[in-house]
Amino acid sequence: MGYKYVLFDLDGTLINTNKLIIDSFKHTYKKCLGLDVCEEEILKCFGEPLKVTLRRYSEEKADELFNTYIEYNELRHNDTVTIFDGIQELLAELVNQGRTLAVVTAKRRSMAIMGLELFDIKKYFDVILTLEDTELHKPNPAPVIKALQLLGAHPSEALMVGDSVFDIHSAHGASIAAALVKWSAAQDFQEDSASADYIVHDTRELLKIIEE
Repeated sequence: MGYKYVLFDLDGTLINTNKLIIDSFKHTYKKCLGLDVCEEEILKCFGEPLKVTLRRYSEEKADELFNTYIEYNELRHNDTVTIFDGIQELLAELVNQGRTLAVVTAKRRSMAIMGLELFDIKKYFDVILTLEDTELHKPNPAPVIKALQLLGAHPSEALMVGDSVFDIHSAHGASIAAALVKWSAAQDFQEDSASADYIVHDTRELLKIIEE
């Protein structure tokens, strides 16, 4: 049977928001702070809550930074975001096999739903856990623990799939296995990404891991 429950991160795992996120941060830092922040620095923070990242650059202007980012990001979302190769087929196959799926993301619910509905994949998930659903966020295990509770899943039955160290640490803190996908951009600039239980290069490889 393999893993009965599979928890997916959203950005960089299911949908390719890399360019949109990088451009949104660059625009925000330049407009509000006059800073030119390099892509490598932005990628180091991929996967953590937006406000946490923005406060690294200015606590005093956190609200202005947040509003500027959201305005830019939402305006360009549907024209910029794509879905990673094989994701739709993977999700359909997992559900067909009787497995139960969840999304665990630090993204706001409205934007998470927008991304899922854009590619008609929301229908595959029994649980969609977003920023608003827990007080603590990745890398804290709270979101994964909450998702397991909502699913009625034992940790030994579940796998977390994500693209950043924040996903891996959150999963391990909740005592579940974690798979790090290599089709994103974040892990090459983050430390400890090798601590994942599985390193996955494509969706076919991921399916085999889940089925084992």
